[in-house]
Amino acid sequence: MYPKHNEDFYGWATANASLLKQGKLKEVDMENIIEELEEMGRSEKYQLINRFSILIAHLLKWKYQPELRGRSWSGTIKEQRHRIERLIKQNPSLKHEIPEAIQEGFSDSKDLIEKETPIDLNLLPSECPYTFEQIMNDEFYPE
Repeated sequence: MYPKHNEDFYGWATANASLLKQGKLKEVDMENIIEELEEMGRSEKYQLINRFSILIAHLLKWKYQPELRGRSWSGTIKEQRHRIERLIKQNPSLKHEIPEAIQEGFSDSKDLIEKETPIDLNLLPSECPYTFEQIMNDEFYPE
């Protein structure tokens, strides 16, 4: 008897991987395997949205709080650009999700700005003011 999905995930995963390798398809927990694979895909998309959120928030802070610009912000901007680039390189199918991920990331970035800064959210645009090319351009810092 193999561990149950909701009681021992690691044991369940390794047992099902072993069953798949052995070709014992009738014994695998197909329903939960499918669910886990779908969740993995959603997780990659969420990661893309989250990275855009952090990056866009820092670009907006850069624009709206010029007196606070510093190495920490530019470092975060550079790091998020690099991580987005790597995520897309490792998951090319995410490319078609970029427009939606930018819009969702922009929406989430407002929450970060509200938590972290005194910036009046009414000053911010209603749509993301940056293109994907600008967001990912190492030379782009909004003035």
